[in-house]
Amino acid sequence: MKKLKNNKSIIAGLVGIILITFSCTKYTELSPEYSIDSENYFNSESDYYMALIASYDMLQASYANVILGEIASNNTLCGGESPTDVIGWQQVDDMTQTPTNSNLSDIWDWMFAGVQRTNYFMEFKDKIDFDGKEQMIGEVQFLRAYYNFELVKWFGPIPIKVNERFKLGDEQTIPRYSVSEVYEFIEEDLIAAASVLPETPAEIGRATKGAAQALLGKAYLYQKKYQESADILEQLISEGSYSLVSDYNSIFEAEGENGPGSVFEVQYTDAEGAGFECLQCSEGNVAVGFSGVRGYTGPDFSPGFSFNVPVQEAVDAFEPGDLRKGVTILDIVAWADTTGATYTTGNEHTGYFNRKYLPRKRSEDAQNDLNLTNPNNYRAIRYSDVLLMAAEAYNVGGISDAKAQEYLNQVRQRAFGDSNHDVTLTGAALTDAIYHERRVELMGEGIHFFDLVRTGRAAAEIDGFVAGKNEVFPVPLEEIDFSAGNWTQNPNY
Repeated sequence: MKKLKNNKSIIAGLVGIILITFSCTKYTELSPEYSIDSENYFNSESDYYMALIASYDMLQASYANVILGEIASNNTLCGGESPTDVIGWQQVDDMTQTPTNSNLSDIWDWMFAGVQRTNYFMEFKDKIDFDGKEQMIGEVQFLRAYYNFELVKWFGPIPIKVNERFKLGDEQTIPRYSVSEVYEFIEEDLIAAASVLPETPAEIGRATKGAAQALLGKAYLYQKKYQESADILEQLISEGSYSLVSDYNSIFEAEGENGPGSVFEVQYTDAEGAGFECLQCSEGNVAVGFSGVRGYTGPDFSPGFSFNVPVQEAVDAFEPGDLRKGVTILDIVAWADTTGATYTTGNEHTGYFNRKYLPRKRSEDAQNDLNLTNPNNYRAIRYSDVLLMAAEAYNVGGISDAKAQEYLNQVRQRAFGDSNHDVTLTGAALTDAIYHERRVELMGEGIHFFDLVRTGRAAAEIDGFVAGKNEVFPVPLEEIDFSAGNWTQNPNY
């Protein structure tokens, strides 16, 4: 399905045992030569566990989805050093992307590498039995659903194989399944995962029943299956152990990782370095360094590349008294006046930065490239997101505005520290209030663009967005070429 390259994503797809190593080394250069091939690897519980780790590993490459998803929205500008710095991101910011955009190809390649790793596990899931395998299978199904959900959000129809790896030549025979068919497959995986996963993770960072329920609720919401979404999210809210952390600021600091308000987090570490030639090899959150303040010296933060800079309109979206504003937005001028920090400016400088995912100051013992190995976890699904999704499902689905108000106001009460800002609106006005709350609560987290698209508001809100085209991104040209006419490009690209 993919052109052979000497990178981690393709090696992981085609050579099963190297999948376990997380290395960018060419498998033809290993010495001594491996004597176990992918067809006879799964011989012990340890083998399955290592394949499970490999399935999780591609989550770290989803940093690209987060930062580029935010840049695509009306929350931020691309920024960077100059208008040609990471040109693929600049194109997405301007909605001028083409099928040759290498940064969009990264998302396609890396998410399909995740699918390939999960399919590898599932292909051999019945080879041996051991205690705990059922839970491992549930985790793999959650991860496969996660990767496929990202792919269908970004690219629309995608090829699907069930419990079997993609092989070279499949691109000429397997169709791009419709969006509804892809979602059906995602739903099946998540329902199965939720039935076997524990409520508390076996280890920090591993998927839980709640994570599967939350992603299932989101998948239903994206399809406008409001009753189904409300039902599964209500089950999670009423039976789960999640809660809103009272201190919003603590969520995005190291001490707030994997807390009671986090339903699922992508785990990052600075223990292993990486380079620009293989960004997906980094065990750190690459998006954090790219979002940092250019030329920064001062307290609390480390410097970065000044991408993903919030615009004034996004800053002004916060109501007076909203405690989330100072956590989400770093006003660099005010900060420098207060702390004596210094900085330089880059392309499209607005004076604002995404404070949630700025690189934090680290110890002098920190190793490796600090811009590429930031240990900040990505809070992929937060409990506040669950509450707001439930509110939307109840309201837009015409099920219960009272329930929608209840869950919306739980989020607002934390944001303002009181109940004086509770919403009593109903109908379409309540819908607008929920949409607004999702924007300010989740700003900087790579979600708003897809919220605008799925609710039909993108063309009116995003400069350059063309209805009937920009709801999805172009399939990489090489994939279309490899398919030899089996796949057609997304409309109007």
